[in-house]
Amino acid sequence: MTTTITYVDFVDSIAAALQFISHHHPPDYIRHLSHAYSREASPPAKQAIAQILINSRMCAEGRRPICQDTGIVNIFVRVGMDVRLAGFPASVVDAANAGVRRAYLDPDNRLRASIVEDPLFSRRNTGDNTPAIVHVELVPGSVVTVDVMAKGGGSENKSKFAVLMPSDSVADWIVDMVPAMGAGWCPPGMLGIGIGGTAEKAMLLAKQSLTEPLDMLELKARGPRNDLEALRIAIHDRINALGIGAQGLGGLTTVLDVKIATYPTHAASMPVAVVPNCAATRHASFTLDGDGPAMLSTASPDLWPDLPMPDGIESRKVNLDTLTRKDISTWRAGETLLLSGRMLTGRDAAHKRIDDMLARGEPLPVDFRNRMIYYVGPVDPVRDEVVGPCGPTTSTRMDKFAARMLPATGLLGMVGKAERGPTAIDAIVGNGCVYLAATGGAAYLISKAVRSSRVLAFADLGMEAIYEFDVENLPVVVAVDSGGDSIHASGPRVWRIASA
Repeated sequence: MTTTITYVDFVDSIAAALQFISHHHPPDYIRHLSHAYSREASPPAKQAIAQILINSRMCAEGRRPICQDTGIVNIFVRVGMDVRLAGFPASVVDAANAGVRRAYLDPDNRLRASIVEDPLFSRRNTGDNTPAIVHVELVPGSVVTVDVMAKGGGSENKSKFAVLMPSDSVADWIVDMVPAMGAGWCPPGMLGIGIGGTAEKAMLLAKQSLTEPLDMLELKARGPRNDLEALRIAIHDRINALGIGAQGLGGLTTVLDVKIATYPTHAASMPVAVVPNCAATRHASFTLDGDGPAMLSTASPDLWPDLPMPDGIESRKVNLDTLTRKDISTWRAGETLLLSGRMLTGRDAAHKRIDDMLARGEPLPVDFRNRMIYYVGPVDPVRDEVVGPCGPTTSTRMDKFAARMLPATGLLGMVGKAERGPTAIDAIVGNGCVYLAATGGAAYLISKAVRSSRVLAFADLGMEAIYEFDVENLPVVVAVDSGGDSIHASGPRVWRIASA
């Protein structure tokens, strides 16, 4: 029996699924994250997990993005050989991109366009987040099944690959790789591991495995039934014993689950790929059977734990408008702050432009003296919003600019996510600055702390322009203090010992 799948149903279903996953975590992720929250003993990590859970529920209710990085879209399409595709003006890949375009330009929940068409030179943004990464497979059956995933750049950038010796330990290599990933992938999340095949096959296996439901809690409760499940548990437990914790701040949970997919390989080879998925885990699956577009159901509000909003009782309140270098010299790594007042924003493209201007001796369009700069590329606002979701981006990408920018501009400090490298820390210490970390995966919650927003410079860069935010009680943790102490070094060290 032949099933007819129309172009309209295909495009509508992909667009609806991408909109849905932009503001809905998978229920299995929420269950596992809630469990991690209940057992977390590290105060900074527990606060970060709480913010992610609160943000998750706010996004589901407000239908706004979980993360400002609404991802590069990955789509896996399996077309049954008894299916007739009707009305497709071009390829299945073109149809998938039509769905992506519609989803990301939806005026009720416009999503951030992050895709640049030329990866080497102009890096011009395509404006609609196309093209997606689309994989099409012809399989037996009379239905079309589709997995959609929106993969943030912070986690995608931390993917790892190696060809091991057949006698090597896969578990040892993976556990060694995780600290090298840093915290830019926004743990706690999950790891997709692909083993076998060839280089490209192993990477594809790892990516596809991230679309599977989290089941580590159930797996550990009943025990492994085969060697692969035992390996999953072993890698999961060994990674969490590293003490990296939520956002790399030190704690008991770094990964919520570990998925492993395998494929036959050459006798001389053992390709191994690792792809992490972040705290903004976003994916969904649907099936088209010829009976109209797919529908995804929302989760019950009871799924989320009832957590109070962060009250900041134990946090130091900071007035950014009167802040001095003497003030920040009293802050210590691991201390929590609530920021109020005006702060600047800027990320990769703005930093590159500023760096070029400084190198040429040109005046800058913004006065950075005694200011904080927030590494962020916000989502466009809708309705009555001041700004869309605006969580931090990975700070290590700005490390190479710190040595020139900090002394030349008079900045007091920076706000972002994840650790800073030695070059940036040296610049922080040498200039009496600080680095503060906001919670990756809490973008909508953070946006509610922004009272006003305006573009000050580089408007042509879109979401990478320099904005001025006026914030009230924006929660951060001192990640690197003016003496060079880093919570991303000390926190995991303490909790690794505690876990031993």
